[in-house]
Amino acid sequence: MVEVEFKPIGKIHSPFKSYGNVPVQPKFSKAKGKIEVFEEFKDGLKDLEGFEYIMCLSYFHLVKPPVHLQSRTHWDNTKHGIFAIRSPYRPNPIGFSVFKLEKIEKNLIYVENLDLIDGTPVLDIKPFIPSIDNRETDKIGWIKGKF
Repeated sequence: MVEVEFKPIGKIHSPFKSYGNVPVQPKFSKAKGKIEVFEEFKDGLKDLEGFEYIMCLSYFHLVKPPVHLQSRTHWDNTKHGIFAIRSPYRPNPIGFSVFKLEKIEKNLIYVENLDLIDGTPVLDIKPFIPSIDNRETDKIGWIKGKF
């Protein structure tokens, strides 16, 4: 098996200090915050400000084992497989969030729709490109009819 290791490129500055008050998904959040990109990576921000949304991959640093492979969600009481839900309590606690980009000042990205805890390590940032990232589908598994 290949050993995998990541080095954070930054961290989140958020009004949320614990899991208890974090919005369930970025789409349901109006919270504002910042992504601090570490100095050695700030040149990678060139041309990012031209995008309305960014995708942020993060590491849920507060998740500790054991992690259950089936769990309930906020939307129903049925247990689902961990890979069929978006719980932060995963074998590899990696988060994926789409934030509205407000502005960039030096190495700080100001965002809206924040759903991460203060201090969360950021692994990567990518531009959200609707023509590539959006998909039309009616096949949405167990979640159909929940929203």
